[in-house]
Amino acid sequence: MTLHGRTLVTAMCLAQVCNLLPHVVVPAIMAQHLMPLWHLSAAQAGLMASAYAFGYMLAVPMLTALTDRFDARGILIVGSTVSGLGTIAFGLFADDLLSASVFWAIAGAGFGGAYMPGLKALTDRLPTGDVSRSVTLYTSSFSIGVGLSFLVSQIIAETYGWRAAFTVTGIAPLAMVIVSFMLAPFKPKPLPGHPLDFRPVFRNRAALGYILGYGAHCFELYGMRTWIVAFWTFVAAGQSDHVLLGPVAVSVLVTLLSLPASVLGNEASIRFGRHRAITIIMLASAAVGLSIGFCAGLSPLILLPLILVYGFTVPGDSGSLTAGMSQSAMPENRGATMALHSTIGFATSALGAWGTGVALDVAGGPMSASAWLAAFSLLAVGILMGPLALLWSRRTTKPVSIA
Repeated sequence: MTLHGRTLVTAMCLAQVCNLLPHVVVPAIMAQHLMPLWHLSAAQAGLMASAYAFGYMLAVPMLTALTDRFDARGILIVGSTVSGLGTIAFGLFADDLLSASVFWAIAGAGFGGAYMPGLKALTDRLPTGDVSRSVTLYTSSFSIGVGLSFLVSQIIAETYGWRAAFTVTGIAPLAMVIVSFMLAPFKPKPLPGHPLDFRPVFRNRAALGYILGYGAHCFELYGMRTWIVAFWTFVAAGQSDHVLLGPVAVSVLVTLLSLPASVLGNEASIRFGRHRAITIIMLASAAVGLSIGFCAGLSPLILLPLILVYGFTVPGDSGSLTAGMSQSAMPENRGATMALHSTIGFATSALGAWGTGVALDVAGGPMSASAWLAAFSLLAVGILMGPLALLWSRRTTKPVSIA
């Protein structure tokens, strides 16, 4: 059976959901299980969580750029397999900060061969024309997968222990391996030159603006997702009688809001203009993040609505940024463009996770309201870099010269 049309898009989205089940196991369980077990500070925990993004960042330039020369499905199969095995290895063998970070980085490197190569495998097989909605559906499946990762990993960790959470979620990427074998063959038509020659991408101001904006988005997104469970654990500890929802429910609900947020954000971009819509969403997200920080010590009745709004604004620009990058890329080096897009995104993701942990430690620790003000202020500063990047890309018309 060979997948085509809507069946292709649906299968790739569902398989990517399975590929994402390992994605936030560390952030989901570290506050309750790993930090107390290994006596980790917030900065150390943030560094451990960010190892996934570091591994991804190191692997994705080569793996995604190679999709301009080779069928992306082969890379997708290998990447999905490594991602699953790295996650399982964490559950079986990790016993301290160093070993945990190494296994988590391996899992992240595998995902580097699974997410953007998966998008390339999909777009290579779609009809010529506007693929914005298909790209947005694919990127929105990210949010469903992450939401399920939060849910499944926390439930399994509470019931069967934290090691089981890694072992079980590590099996899920097998679904993408199966789907990959059902894709029609595709032979790219690359330009001459090295596959990692990013000079044409740097000359493409339109694509570069979206890439830099995506970096700001990922800084905020991964910082929030890494620490949302710890934040609501702090809230619950101070207001145990009026907490409304526990950390599991809040983390899952916030993440699942990403799907409608990303889709509606992209529709707003189509209707009102991509740069305008993205800029408004980013400014709103910075304002909401600062509001949460200033209200960190107040009642959950105030914080929960703010967190839910934040769960809508943080991912609201995701589909628009990725679709804008994909449409702005030249067809002959789309793989290299996606590689740079993803590399910048996960580099800033790693900085967001670790930097938020550092901010927490410096300002008093995860059980201090002032520390959470510092953390959310840092995330707000990060996302405000996005509108500046988009403004820069529009105001500059001359190509970038590469020495």
